[in-house]
Amino acid sequence: MALDTKICVLTGANGFVGSQLRRHLEREGWRVIAWTRQPAPGSGAAAFRLGQEVDPGLLKGARALVHCAYDFGPRRWGDIAATNVTGSQKLLEAARKAGVESIVFISSLSAFAGCRSLYGKAKLEIESAAQSVGAYVIRPGLVYGDSPGGMFGRLVRQVRSSRFIPIMRGGQQGQYLLHAEDLGNLIRACLDGQFPKRAEPITIAHEQRWELKEILGHIAGAMGKRVSFVPMPWWCVWLALKSLELAGVQTNLRSDSLISMVYQDPCPAFASAKTLGFGCRPFKLGPGILFLVDA
Repeated sequence: MALDTKICVLTGANGFVGSQLRRHLEREGWRVIAWTRQPAPGSGAAAFRLGQEVDPGLLKGARALVHCAYDFGPRRWGDIAATNVTGSQKLLEAARKAGVESIVFISSLSAFAGCRSLYGKAKLEIESAAQSVGAYVIRPGLVYGDSPGGMFGRLVRQVRSSRFIPIMRGGQQGQYLLHAEDLGNLIRACLDGQFPKRAEPITIAHEQRWELKEILGHIAGAMGKRVSFVPMPWWCVWLALKSLELAGVQTNLRSDSLISMVYQDPCPAFASAKTLGFGCRPFKLGPGILFLVDA
């Protein structure tokens, strides 16, 4: 890799958050090298799979690493830990050995002491590995953007495809929203050295808490569509998803993801972002935002 003061290696660049960050950083003058499982021929991307060994030489010349990749394929904790936790540790250690100046790990609001989801526990363990190499750890809220994808995109598709929408009751489905541009601005500031390295994670989202029903209603309103909500116990949905998974059926929503939604951090700490003088725009859907939905 040739020496360039603004080279950033980005893992998970084909995912929703990763693709949004790639566009943002490239607009800001960074040369982004995507590390993905299936790089397209001629794209300049490099093959990378979590869990495999990482040669530090592949990171030589890179000024920054942004680690977004997470493999949702494994379902049992032993497999999740081997792929995502150990795999991330290998990547982060390789970046340290290669002398990468700025490292950012994208965690989640699902990661907090006492979290119940396996996803949150894995992210929490990766946070410790990231902090050990001096990385910035960022916990974003539910990310949305001008071409909504990821979890927010699933909500958009749910509203678009049906007039009757099941809504969970009996859990805490409060969400904190974060526009992709605000996340990109924070990461760019970290990479440019505008913020000092911090021991604790930076939680980033607008502080207004939205119930899932409110978000779905807001999306429906932006579409000019009337929807009806059908309440059901969240554990019934979880049990159905878990049964399908045990039967080997692939589902769009994983049972563990449902646990993450139901048991979010009840009191996320936004003080770290405020200390840095960083704020987020309130949740608002702009014109045309719902008509292009990423996979």
